[in-house]
Amino acid sequence: MVDAVVIGSGPNGLVAANVLADSGWSVEVLEEQGEPGGAVRSDRGVDPAYVNDLFSSFYPLAAVSPVLAALDLEREGLRWSHAPRVLAHPLADGRCAVLDRDRAVTAEGLDGFAPGDGRGWLELCAVWERLGDDLVKALFSPFPPVLAGAGLLARVRAAGGLRLARSLLLPVRRLGEEEFRGEGGRLLLAGNALHADLAPEAAGSGGFGWLMSMLGQFHGFPVPVGGSGALTEALVRRLRARGGTVRCGQRVTEVVVRRGRAVGVRTASGDAFPARRAVLADVSAPALYGELVPAGHLPPRLLDDLRRFHWDFATFKVDWALDGPVPWNSPAAATAGTVHLAEGVDELSRWASQLARGLVPDRPFLLLGQMTTADATRSPHGTESAWAYTHVPHRVKADADGGGLTGTWDTGEQERMADRMEEQVERYAPGFRDRVRARRILAPPTLREADRNLHHGAINGGTASLHQQLVFRPVPGTGRPETPVKGLYLASASAHPGGGVHGAPGANAARAALRSTRATATVLSAAQRLTARRGRGGET
Repeated sequence: MVDAVVIGSGPNGLVAANVLADSGWSVEVLEEQGEPGGAVRSDRGVDPAYVNDLFSSFYPLAAVSPVLAALDLEREGLRWSHAPRVLAHPLADGRCAVLDRDRAVTAEGLDGFAPGDGRGWLELCAVWERLGDDLVKALFSPFPPVLAGAGLLARVRAAGGLRLARSLLLPVRRLGEEEFRGEGGRLLLAGNALHADLAPEAAGSGGFGWLMSMLGQFHGFPVPVGGSGALTEALVRRLRARGGTVRCGQRVTEVVVRRGRAVGVRTASGDAFPARRAVLADVSAPALYGELVPAGHLPPRLLDDLRRFHWDFATFKVDWALDGPVPWNSPAAATAGTVHLAEGVDELSRWASQLARGLVPDRPFLLLGQMTTADATRSPHGTESAWAYTHVPHRVKADADGGGLTGTWDTGEQERMADRMEEQVERYAPGFRDRVRARRILAPPTLREADRNLHHGAINGGTASLHQQLVFRPVPGTGRPETPVKGLYLASASAHPGGGVHGAPGANAARAALRSTRATATVLSAAQRLTARRGRGGET
């Protein structure tokens, strides 16, 4: 019997296992798929000469994560690479907003959209310099972040207090309008806000867009050399070096609960894996409470709240092996690892509105990754390993393009949606389709089949909107990894602080398990001392 069983080998599960192993616990990780990694995997499935990331690719949150820094994965062989420029947002007329790791370069480019906008960008950078470190500490701490939060509050007061708080709570459209006269700065903020499922008019989208923009400005959007799977391999190597095990092809179907405490798990094959101290679940909250834990062990209010759990957008992704670089109409876009494709903030709002109304967008907003530009090992010299994803409704009511897409995502619908995405790239890179050697389509059902946590391709473990963050994540009154079942901890992106590859939910769950065990040991020790005194005739 091991001390802890971890369900799921995504980055949060592997981080949790490593933190426990560092404290001397014996740990076993059970993974349904044939290989570890969850949504951090890469392969050569598009073309044998090309490495493509199946899911996530760029990791700005990993670059600042104190959780991953503490694991020192570089000692396990992990190396990071950056594209010459972080991000580009080209427009059809050839103009291009560019995020460069040199803030002066970014500012100079924004001045080209409207004189003075460069100064506005530098002022946003100055706010990050005052707040960034404390904000990151608070973001990745268990909720509530008492110590980190106190430091952040003091910094916020010094940086503008309520006025700054107001700015960060603004919709990103409004924040962009207040800070910039031209389109460039507005595009950078709004495009980055849409890395989550936050529409340009959503409260708090301004703060998220600023956060992602500043991460890119100060830390870049790095990628693991050799593919995203290199990050998973480093985590697995580190765990195994400390005695932990990872078992693939093991789908957990039940958390075994006795007398109100999690004592292990059972798999689809009927095998039992007991746990002496804890079970940590790197699975979505609906899966944990709606499938794995018998309902009789859960409060009715929790089950009722789960009916209101709000998933983030469904995702549709295409991977490409390209014979040459993407032929952008704006040369600046050719040097960026990440490219956003939408003709202005108005088109972003139009796209988000279509999603909200259950329509498959006619001009999808694309996040496109140029992986060979970011890491030369991904494909032969002179070629490009690339991908793009967009979002589609969970329940399709109609096709805004009139193309008849219904959301069944059969082979025909997948091909038509992929064509629509390629047509969007063509608007900014004429001749793109001529360079496609091969492509792979990952529709919502495909993503779900490859990773059970990706409900309809939802990649963030639940919406990033304010109504499901902090004390409301995953349901009101939680915000921490502890669950109603003793010894069971939620260690996935459904827990605070949410999606992104940074390891915080896993680390928070592991630390909660360690604290609980220490507290129990302290109580037992005190009881043993009291019993001993009684046995010697001492006072009671």
